[in-house]
Amino acid sequence: MVTLVPRDIPVGIDRDDARRAAAHELSDPKYRDARPNVLQQLGQWLGEQLEKLLNGLSSVVPGGIFGLLLVVVLLIVLVVVIRLRTGKVARAARAERAVFGGQRQSADDYRRSAAEAAAGGRYGDAVRDRFRAVVRGLEERALLDARSGRTADEAAAEAGVLLPDLATGLRQGARLFDDVHYGGREGTEAAYRTLTELDERCRRARPVAMAGS
Repeated sequence: MVTLVPRDIPVGIDRDDARRAAAHELSDPKYRDARPNVLQQLGQWLGEQLEKLLNGLSSVVPGGIFGLLLVVVLLIVLVVVIRLRTGKVARAARAERAVFGGQRQSADDYRRSAAEAAAGGRYGDAVRDRFRAVVRGLEERALLDARSGRTADEAAAEAGVLLPDLATGLRQGARLFDDVHYGGREGTEAAYRTLTELDERCRRARPVAMAGS
């Protein structure tokens, strides 16, 4: 005689049996495959932390989330500006504006080169080399150290400290050099004569530190 047991009658199991059954079910590979990997979990956690940070900041920044985005954009612009002023771009720009692009010649050599260029009507070259004669002459007198990469403005500012009577003329000479060498302007006979006069005045001038000796 066969006794049929209805399938819908609940079967009582204890806690241990339930735990083992659940563990067996969760050990199925389909659950393991559906679980996020470590990188996904990390990305999810970072996203949650960023969302909390943005929500927290947006409550204290005027304009809420839009004000916060504006602050972020301004910070990015600030970083870019700093990089342009101090990074490779800035160093390349300074190198291009340096008074001496290669090996230095003597001040007299620059004066001769400037005079030859002026005689041939090449006043751009004449302006460049005459200002270089000014700076090189100050280096030869130890009023400026022979530092590579110095710009015309830097040379004028440093020399103007020891030669205050010529500070204005040195700044003007630096502008003439930059206009031709960096600004792309054509040199003129007047500019060349101005630098020639400045060079002669610098050769005769005595620095303030030696005025009483």
